[in-house]
Amino acid sequence: MQKLISVKNILVVVLAVSSLSSCIFSKKKESSSVTGWAYDDKNMGNFHVSKIKYPKAGPGLVFVQGGTFVMGAKDEDVMGDWNNVPRRVTVPSFFIDETEVANVHYREYLYWLANTFNNDTAIMAKCLPDTLVWREELAYNEPYVEYYFRYPSYNYYPVVGVSWQQAHDFCIWRTDRVNEFNLMKKGYLKKDAAKKEMKGGGADGSFNTETYLMNPEMIQGRGKPKKSDLKDINNKPRTTVRLEDGILNMGYRLPTEAEWEYAAYGLLDQNPSPRKKESKSGEELRSNQQIYSWSKNVNGLRDNRHGAWQGKFMANFKRQSGDNMGVAGGLNDRSAITGPIKAFYPNAFGLYNMSGNVSEWVGDVYRPMTPTDGQDFNYFRGNVFKKYYKNSNGEYERDSMGRLKKTDISDEEVKNRTNYQRNNVINYLDGDSASSVTYGYGVTTLINDKARVVKGGSWNDRAYWLSPGARRYMQEDQGSSTIGFRCAQTYLGPPEGPGFKDGNIFGKRKQGKKK
Repeated sequence: MQKLISVKNILVVVLAVSSLSSCIFSKKKESSSVTGWAYDDKNMGNFHVSKIKYPKAGPGLVFVQGGTFVMGAKDEDVMGDWNNVPRRVTVPSFFIDETEVANVHYREYLYWLANTFNNDTAIMAKCLPDTLVWREELAYNEPYVEYYFRYPSYNYYPVVGVSWQQAHDFCIWRTDRVNEFNLMKKGYLKKDAAKKEMKGGGADGSFNTETYLMNPEMIQGRGKPKKSDLKDINNKPRTTVRLEDGILNMGYRLPTEAEWEYAAYGLLDQNPSPRKKESKSGEELRSNQQIYSWSKNVNGLRDNRHGAWQGKFMANFKRQSGDNMGVAGGLNDRSAITGPIKAFYPNAFGLYNMSGNVSEWVGDVYRPMTPTDGQDFNYFRGNVFKKYYKNSNGEYERDSMGRLKKTDISDEEVKNRTNYQRNNVINYLDGDSASSVTYGYGVTTLINDKARVVKGGSWNDRAYWLSPGARRYMQEDQGSSTIGFRCAQTYLGPPEGPGFKDGNIFGKRKQGKKK
């Protein structure tokens, strides 16, 4: 009996060892298809290749599936500007904020600046919104001057009085805070890094994404994760993250004019989904030209669907002179000035207030003929090509905000066409060869290289400006009580979205039977 038990034990051990060894040896390391070298192998250099992953929407963002659309005027050009000639363009998929940036979000930004830079007067003055935009000579708006930005009643109302440059800087700060948080969660930054940063860390003690990628040694508070799939050549856990590891966020920015206009229309509900059985062909419907940002099922400015909301206005705007919110007992948009950032119904992409509430800054430089001379794919006007600055010792330097310094590209580099395709572009910011001479930009007109595009109507605008195709402009260093902003983010991956499995979109070919 004892012999039988011992034999059984031996068999169990042998089976366990054999199954374990089969698991070990069956797990083959992925190898290069061009050299045959194994990835993540300490004997072959430990080259790490992350699994294919697609960026997910950062905090506050929603996914917008790209496509083609007619950019420009959808209504009669009553202003006679002739600055938004209809033209078909294609916009790749991207992320954009669900709502406008609110007062509470911008106050979070100022709180970080005040603590990190010890209330540096110059830095705070550069970033504070201009609350005097509410002041009018013949109106009693002083309560808005004093309370709109800071009083809790207006926490989730859109921030206004912010210039284009301030909105641009907010996007950089938001990118850095999101990436700093990601690195702290993974252990690549110490948990108390943010705490130390906000105790007067200043430029040298603050985290900046570009600085971290270009020269991690300049970033304070770096940690050493105990466990990590990222190994160095000595098979020890890496202490820094690279862009190709897929951990860092893509970065926030202002949307381009084309992106903003495309997202505002919410054309998703105009086309049948190719995933549905009834639309196997994936046909496109491009003839529907809606004027405003709400669904094609709603015509005009009022909700015409049956229900409690029938007859209500679809956006916060001004009906006529002296009518900003309707009559007592029947307030039509319930907003004397701006409204909450989630007021009214979102459009088909889930975006709020793309028509009305506040107009919004976009990234583009304004030119009247933009719709006719821009690229028809991923159109944008306003590129400024720069490179990172290095001092005489070949070292990177940080500016007063902790960001890497940049410098203009030299004339020689421009002549060699190393930074854009056309060799006859003198002023690459606006894309033409001699704009100031030909059109008098900045000389005989108010249009110059600091004129930025403003999209969408506001609480103080008539219905004409609610159409996403309408466009105006203002100087990038000015603010207004009617202009706010929202952020966007680039998306890289299958255009259907992060949840779509990339691969052969036509499916597997069926092999024909041999006769």
